[in-house]
Amino acid sequence: MLQIHETALWTLLEDVAGTRRATALLTAVAVPQELKREDDGRITRAELAMALNLLLVEDVMKRVPMAQAYVRDAVRAGRQLSFDHGALRTVAAPCGAMPAGEEAITRVLRPLGYDVAGVYPLDRLGMTGRAYAHRDLPEGIPQFFVSELHPERFSEAFQAAVQNVVSTSVDPLPTWALNLLEVLGAEGELPLTQAVRLLPNLLACFDRQHEEPSLEDYETLLAESKEMAWIATEGNAFNHATDRVADVAAVAQLQKDLGRPMKEQLEVGSEGRVIQTAFRAALVERLFVTEAGHLEAKVVPGSFHEFITRHEQAPGQLDLRFDSSNAQAIFKMTAVAEC
Repeated sequence: MLQIHETALWTLLEDVAGTRRATALLTAVAVPQELKREDDGRITRAELAMALNLLLVEDVMKRVPMAQAYVRDAVRAGRQLSFDHGALRTVAAPCGAMPAGEEAITRVLRPLGYDVAGVYPLDRLGMTGRAYAHRDLPEGIPQFFVSELHPERFSEAFQAAVQNVVSTSVDPLPTWALNLLEVLGAEGELPLTQAVRLLPNLLACFDRQHEEPSLEDYETLLAESKEMAWIATEGNAFNHATDRVADVAAVAQLQKDLGRPMKEQLEVGSEGRVIQTAFRAALVERLFVTEAGHLEAKVVPGSFHEFITRHEQAPGQLDLRFDSSNAQAIFKMTAVAEC
């Protein structure tokens, strides 16, 4: 049997992140057997997608202490995470040098092999969510849940504050990276050297691209949408990463018994096959521009780690769908009152 360090995925991760980080990630997170392919100097879209997801999990672990603690527990117990999906937020409005709304992210996801798998109205939040599943390995490669906030559903003052914040956005993808994505989309693979060059730029898309918001704008946004206020400080960073577990209720109880800050109730989808819960969001310190032009630090909600149980919708077929009610309840984990 091919060892993980003999695979193309390993070579890509090691070249980008180094041996120690690559080892830690491939120890902590399960990889589909189909991706354990011999290194032949080429990287498929599925391998590049998985490598990106592994680095995004690492990013969440760095920013969310409870996620890091949970993953360390799993590794000590000899269990690998089954990474189900990651979620991020966008704004359906002009965003400086960035494409508006989810296009800032989907221009990366499409060449990686992702298609829209479902659209979920998040009307209570003034948002729309879309799930993106990988067409090659929909159960094995993590999905992305990409939400768009619609500023026009809020007040004029809110819309002005949104523009003040996102208009300073820069584009993390230079022309050469966009060209490589076009090649990847057409051919489904890249030479290893080009994939190694591209991957850090793909990772950079999942971050805040705009400058520090003004305190006045942040407070205006917070008064009407805690989700937009979160975007103002965190941008397009992963809002959460999710471990797919067999019994989410048992996992939640264990984490509570360990004294870790968990959501009080489970969220159960309308058909009962998708059950979710989460740690409460980490608290992070972010900088804001005061009226006098100085920088002031405030503690605000950051990201969190989620758990999901998916039951089968047919024999041998997991229900990979999401639930709008579940999603809106989970989004509340980044509300100030929940932290």
